[in-house]
Amino acid sequence: MSMHNPLEQFEIDVYIPIHIGSFDISLTNASITMIGAVLLAIILIWGLTRKLKIIPHPAQSLVESLYYFVQNMVESTIGHKGLSVVPFIFSLFLFILFGNLLGLFPYMFTFTSHLSIVGAIAFLALIISMILGVYHKGFSWFHVFFPKGVPWLIAPIMIPIEIISFLSKPFSLTLRLVMNMTVGHIMLEVVAGFVFALGLAGFVPLLFTAILILFELFIGVLQAYIYSILSCIYLSEAFEGEND
Repeated sequence: MSMHNPLEQFEIDVYIPIHIGSFDISLTNASITMIGAVLLAIILIWGLTRKLKIIPHPAQSLVESLYYFVQNMVESTIGHKGLSVVPFIFSLFLFILFGNLLGLFPYMFTFTSHLSIVGAIAFLALIISMILGVYHKGFSWFHVFFPKGVPWLIAPIMIPIEIISFLSKPFSLTLRLVMNMTVGHIMLEVVAGFVFALGLAGFVPLLFTAILILFELFIGVLQAYIYSILSCIYLSEAFEGEND
């Protein structure tokens, strides 16, 4: 019995073709899942907090605890001065989290397994870091590529190295998440395939599949946290040298 190709789950399929001139803005399984992740996050947050009380009810406490968790993450990496980026990091955390978790459901697409999508988010964090850096420090922020006191003689060597190092941050941030999501889902697909291939003897791979799903849930939450805290570390360069 032939087994399903585990790589097919990462293929992007066009559901609703939309073309405006030379621009292709078709709705694909990736874009629909991303829209679903955003809508699901908004609906859950709104539904759990629409009746706010001074003494929070359990649902309100859950959202507040999650927000304070992200806020503490930002304060521990950037400091009190970085509270302005908490809404961005909170939104980023929820988007990556729901992207990771939705991919575990049948017929859903794991958009966090694609370099282009995750890379675009990482590049956005890089742009925000540059804008905040210039906003808080002026053009002296560009000393990050050539610190004060360094001999000008080594500038032709040091500046390109620092620029490459700076631009490589989104790549390393992206690759870590993409590889974890891709490898995990391939393992899950392969093991799940044995359940049907072995028939009654598929009980063992079925049990192992259930364990893998629980493990992937943990990895999905962990990777959302790691992605968010690394984004905080990269954003912290925009605030370095400021007093808390």
